[in-house]
Amino acid sequence: MIVRPASAEDRPAIWAIMEPVIRAGETYALDRDMTEGDAMAYWLGSDKETFVAAEDGQVVGSYYLRPNQRGGGRHVCNCGYMTAAAHAGRGIARTMCAHSMEMARLWGFRAMQFNFVVATNVRAVGLWSALGFEIVGRLPHAFEHPSAGFVDAFVMFRDLA
Repeated sequence: MIVRPASAEDRPAIWAIMEPVIRAGETYALDRDMTEGDAMAYWLGSDKETFVAAEDGQVVGSYYLRPNQRGGGRHVCNCGYMTAAAHAGRGIARTMCAHSMEMARLWGFRAMQFNFVVATNVRAVGLWSALGFEIVGRLPHAFEHPSAGFVDAFVMFRDLA
């Protein structure tokens, strides 16, 4: 598997990964009716660097990396990750996260923060914890899950030193 910067040619593959995640409404605080154009503007926005994970020429995941805040908070970065459903459980998110931490260090970030990890996304919470992220905050009932109702979201943080 390789992780590389996303290109314009990757847009259809990124949308194919994003659309089912957005429509399910279980892990991202995005409008479930979001258009492809709005989704691409969000994921590929000028405030982010976006990457794709590819196997045998096929895009199987994508992530973005950006400063979490401006000014005095610009040394902490933020990322978002999505993996193609057909490739879940194969270490793609782990590989992308490792890549993002490497890129973040290279670009001078001192820490990484995930602002809104939905508590029912047990797989993500477990992976981020295994990769050294700590839950540093709990946002009670901050996310309306389509089947579980109002659930908590976590703020997760990792020092990159």
